[in-house]
Amino acid sequence: MEMEQKYQASLRRYVTALRNEKPDRVPIRPFVAEFTARHAGLTAQDVAHDYHRAFDAALACARDYDWDAVVPNMVYVWTGLAKILDLAYYGIPGIHIGPEYGFNYIEPPEERAFMRADEYDALIADPTGFLYETWLPRVAAEVGGEGPRASYRAKVALVKASAAMQQYFADFGPQLDALRTQTGTAGALAGIFKAPFDIIGDKLRGFIGLTWDMHEQPDKVLAACEALMPHLTTMALRSGDPTGTLPIGFWMHRGCVPFITPDQFASHYWPTLKPIIEEFWKHGRQTLFYAEGAWAPHWDAFRELPERSICYHCDRDDIFAAHARLHDKFALSGGVPNLLLSYGQPAEIRALVQRICAEVAADGGYIFDASAIMANDTDPALMRVFTDAAREFGLYPAGSYDPPTDLPPALAADSPATRAALPGLAGVGQTVAPAACLPWAQVAAETGPIQGDAELVQRVWEETDALGYDFIWQMLLSF
Repeated sequence: MEMEQKYQASLRRYVTALRNEKPDRVPIRPFVAEFTARHAGLTAQDVAHDYHRAFDAALACARDYDWDAVVPNMVYVWTGLAKILDLAYYGIPGIHIGPEYGFNYIEPPEERAFMRADEYDALIADPTGFLYETWLPRVAAEVGGEGPRASYRAKVALVKASAAMQQYFADFGPQLDALRTQTGTAGALAGIFKAPFDIIGDKLRGFIGLTWDMHEQPDKVLAACEALMPHLTTMALRSGDPTGTLPIGFWMHRGCVPFITPDQFASHYWPTLKPIIEEFWKHGRQTLFYAEGAWAPHWDAFRELPERSICYHCDRDDIFAAHARLHDKFALSGGVPNLLLSYGQPAEIRALVQRICAEVAADGGYIFDASAIMANDTDPALMRVFTDAAREFGLYPAGSYDPPTDLPPALAADSPATRAALPGLAGVGQTVAPAACLPWAQVAAETGPIQGDAELVQRVWEETDALGYDFIWQMLLSF
């Protein structure tokens, strides 16, 4: 029971800060990836290729540093699955790069982009169909290979990959239970999301191709972003926390300075992102804006979002400037430079932590973390200094905060009526309904009249068909 009490205190502390309110102390939620390997005496290859070792390493860190919340496995891309399909866009530790390096993302050359410049119409017409028929064979050599054994290998690879993905995600449940019962640590996130514009730049056209398209066919890019919106929203909600307690993770890539111009942000990035964040909030889901890079030029746009609907994470932005501009509406996290946690001096770290506590976290609504995800160049000794300083300076005086309310939140600004009034995705068209590969109407027409309970047959078909939908969109978003 003692560990359960610790877990409940950690969860309430973390979620209270996410609400932009004041808990008993500043929560600590470090996004530690390959750092967990270094702490556990493992290599980057160990935790990337064997997720059970990654789970154990994350558990060891949570136990040894006594943090409030962590991601069960921040080395989220399981390269075992990447190897099953022979994905073209990953450098796998121990295979393509040295075992001491974290997995790399390989940007495709323009002439071998995973989606060609003249294929926007196909993506727009049926995003799921395009991913299966065109994108997957190009990115997965085991699926799109040539030769007499290609058909056999493709079928085997798809069966193995789908079963492996299901096993991987299923094992997150026991890992969360272990964090709760063995260390009293809360989970940090639930759900995966990327902006439509980012997906096109990350996994479809590549950054160079997208840059050309923004000059040569911007209308096609916008239409593709709009076609992706319902699907990316659906996947985030399907993979998110059904209680609404933990935020959806939003990894922000190509929309920051200097990747696109302010005009492109206003014409493409923000109009196809803002409605999705509103839709999440309508469904009771907060979003963690993990703002990789520098996003200060877009802070005014972010202020258009509902109060407390996001938690803004600082990477290259100045945490004190972010506090001045955003903290009246949103919680903040991060802002401690990774360089400082790799090569800094203990006195520097303590001084920064103390200043953040005094200036950013004084009224609550702040969560300690590094600026960016921590790899194995983070020094365990400096991590200890950081953690101890956060605990020393982050304790709020007794009587300066209210006991945290029950979870999930039940505040006036979070009421269902307030959220229901948001436009969200209302009015956003869709070419093919999300959560389906083969819509039941099509299958029913091919099958003919159903005897007995037709609703039963339809329900089971749609539930199992959605598994195929989840597989391909998780490939696009997570792997």
